[in-house]
Amino acid sequence: MPFGAHETMEVHEILNEKMNLIEHFALYGQMAQSPAVRDLVSRHLQTAVAGYDQLVAYTHDYSAAKAPGAGMPGFNSGIRPEQIQYGLDRPAPMAPMLQGALNDRQILAAVLSCHKASAKNHMQACLECADPNVRRMLQQGANLCAEQAYETFLIMNQQGLYQVPTMQDHTAKTFLHAYQPTNPGPAPMM
Repeated sequence: MPFGAHETMEVHEILNEKMNLIEHFALYGQMAQSPAVRDLVSRHLQTAVAGYDQLVAYTHDYSAAKAPGAGMPGFNSGIRPEQIQYGLDRPAPMAPMLQGALNDRQILAAVLSCHKASAKNHMQACLECADPNVRRMLQQGANLCAEQAYETFLIMNQQGLYQVPTMQDHTAKTFLHAYQPTNPGPAPMM
């Protein structure tokens, strides 16, 4: 069962990206100082390896596709909106460091950036696929990256490393309440 040209090129890009992510996460795990950061990086590394191996196996043997979710742990945050810390509280000045080992803030920021980019890239690649199994694996990869990005954000937010700017309540409501529901009535004729 051959792949289309788009699928082949998109899967090639995703596998290269996953290799890079895996290599970086292995390095971040060695550099992390806090056990919580090491645990997060380790779990995300395991998920990335499982996703990489699943996609490689399918490209080698078309029957190797697993059922959705098989062998790839999801993330159920159980987080309620009121648990997120909103607003800025004297954010610390930041500048790129040009030398030395990475600290936990830098590691978490890198993990978050990797997951955000990978979620976008997986979904973009998924939209170019004809093979339903490759498409599903890429969709699943996008969802897992999105969940792991959120988990990383939550840790950063709880530690004050990712502050969520807000605007005045009146401004937000005025801005968003400009959108109104469609007029109830007969459906337009097509």
